[in-house]
Amino acid sequence: MGAYKYIKQNFEASYKQRGEELKRRISQWRTQGTVTKISQPTNMARARELGYKAKQGIIVARVKVLKGLSKRQKPVRGRKPSKYGAYYAFVKSLQSRAEEKAARKFTNCELLNSYYVGEDGEYKFYETIFVDRNAPTVLNNPQYTQLIANRKRVYRGLSSSGRKHRGIIRKGFGTNLNRPSVRAARRNIFRQ
Repeated sequence: MGAYKYIKQNFEASYKQRGEELKRRISQWRTQGTVTKISQPTNMARARELGYKAKQGIIVARVKVLKGLSKRQKPVRGRKPSKYGAYYAFVKSLQSRAEEKAARKFTNCELLNSYYVGEDGEYKFYETIFVDRNAPTVLNNPQYTQLIANRKRVYRGLSSSGRKHRGIIRKGFGTNLNRPSVRAARRNIFRQ
C-alpha cells in the first residue's frame, strides 16, 4: 500500500472513534468564521483524490453550514393552510450550499471539488478546493484549462455535488452513461 492509503485509514479510524482530538478540532472550527481559508487540507488523502496539489494557485477553505432542511419562518398573519408554505425544503444538498458560500468569498477562483470533514449538533463542515484563474502555475498546467474556461461552475450545478442534486449520472455511478440523467435512464428501463 502507498503512504496515502495508510493516511486515509488512520483518518477514518480517528473519525470512527470520535476521539478527543476530533472533538477539540470541531469546537475550534465552530468559533471560526463561516468560510475560513486554511493552509493545508485536514484530510490530505481525500483532498489528493479530488485533485489537490500543494502548489501556488490552489486554495483550500473550510466552510460551515447549518444542518437541517432550512424551513421558512412561520408567517405572522393568518393564511389558508395550503398557502402556509412553511414546509418547503432545499433541493440542493448541504455540500452544494457550502460550495456556493465559499465561491462567493473567492470570486477570482474556480471550484475544483469539496469533501466532508466533520459535524456537530448544529453545523456540518466541508473543505473546498479552489483553483486561482490568474496564477501562472495554473495557467501553464493543461490539466486546469477546461476548469478555468468554465466560469462560475458552482452556481450552474456543474460540480460533483451539483450534478448529483440535478439528477445527472456522474462518472463511476450508474450503469447507463449514454442517458443524460438518472430520471431519463429509469424511464428508458421501464419502456423496455
